[in-house]
Amino acid sequence: MSTTKYQIIRYNRLDRCFQNFGKEYTIDALLANVNQAIIDYDSKSAGIQLRTLRKDIAFMRSEAGYNAPIETYKSSNGINYYRYDDKIFSINKSPLNDTEAEQLKNAISILSRFEGSPEFEWVNEIAPLLNDKFGLKSQEKKVMSLESNIDYSGYDYITPLFNAIINKTVVKINYEPFGKEPFDVIFHPYFLKQYNNRWFVLGYNEFNQSLHWNLALDRIKGEISTTSYKYNIDTTDWEEYFEEIIGVTKPIGNKVTEVKLLFSKEQAPYIKTKPIHSTQKIKIQEDGTLEVRINVILNYELETRILSFGEKVKVVEPAVLLNIILNRINRQFESY
Repeated sequence: MSTTKYQIIRYNRLDRCFQNFGKEYTIDALLANVNQAIIDYDSKSAGIQLRTLRKDIAFMRSEAGYNAPIETYKSSNGINYYRYDDKIFSINKSPLNDTEAEQLKNAISILSRFEGSPEFEWVNEIAPLLNDKFGLKSQEKKVMSLESNIDYSGYDYITPLFNAIINKTVVKINYEPFGKEPFDVIFHPYFLKQYNNRWFVLGYNEFNQSLHWNLALDRIKGEISTTSYKYNIDTTDWEEYFEEIIGVTKPIGNKVTEVKLLFSKEQAPYIKTKPIHSTQKIKIQEDGTLEVRINVILNYELETRILSFGEKVKVVEPAVLLNIILNRINRQFESY
């Protein structure tokens, strides 16, 4: 594991040792203290070696570091110990060093690329303040962009739903599914999920007592209001929940099924480098086509994903999915 992972922990522990004028810290005592701090943070870590510690001290002393006034003194028994020569000095009172400033500048630059997402609106407000406070030069030319839909109508609901999840608050939502009449739902929000440039919230539906009801944020109408209902505590492992599906829909009662697909020779390289699911297993055929096997629960999003490849994919198994895709292709053909 890279020693850079624990740099802040090491520097802060050394800072505390150097500030302690009631104890004389030898190099061995400093090493023991630093390694104890690392192990307290990560019990599996073996700590650092003496060479790394010496580099840390040299960095803290340098202009690129903290300009720390670390001095070496000789104790009464002739052994060297380390301490600041300024009793009030601390690296946490110092301005950003060059390394920290560069890291902060890069972090601001990356966060600023999340345009169109209201959950990152705070970046637009805080970035100029940080740039001014720490004298950071802003990056005017954009060097990265992320896929987003700035006109997505559900964006305004991300923040109130996020807050409701964090604060364990039951909400009342007016919801209008496509092609149906709107209705009110008392909802215990648990998890926000983005899929295919749309946002969904999953949670407990008070009316039908479904634990994993999902609502598309762009189908919510009006304001989301809070209620006095007691919040039903969520125990779902959401990472595990989504492992079995593509998208957000998990039909009740459906079991995981092995799906076998055959991709054209032209499409094969794209599927190899961008798997359609985490369970994907591939086998290149003699003619260059690619056999793909995934283990998922059949749902609408899987059908749409398969259809998005057009003529470059064929469903081999299971038969039920093959028939669904075939019927959808036939209906599409009839519309022309």
